[in-house]
Amino acid sequence: MPDPRQQPRRRAQGELELAVLAALRAADGPANAGWVRDRLGGDLAYTTVITILARLHAKDVVTRERHGRSFVWTPTSDEAGLAALKMRKVLDGEADREAVLASFVTSLPEGDEQVLRALLERADEEAGS
Repeated sequence: MPDPRQQPRRRAQGELELAVLAALRAADGPANAGWVRDRLGGDLAYTTVITILARLHAKDVVTRERHGRSFVWTPTSDEAGLAALKMRKVLDGEADREAVLASFVTSLPEGDEQVLRALLERADEEAGS
């Protein structure tokens, strides 16, 4: 018999969003919330899945289309896109963007800094062509 004092593991922030996105990306096409819930397994409430899908929709990470009386959902972004969106939102919430960006860049490990420099150079080249 399970111990009633034992609490279920608390998910890290964004973990459920990533799981829902992964399930949607695994679908052959648009999927409804019930399909997503089934793929996630466990004992998630249907309303929890709907809430996560609605949050992802508000972030423009998924689209929805009316299908009968409910919606079907399609991802517009992958995990990297979701992480980039979160980074932009944090940056947008700061008054001194330059200071935040400078702090971010100087805190990167050398390999990541080189990747960032290469990406910026490529973006400059593409903008110039």
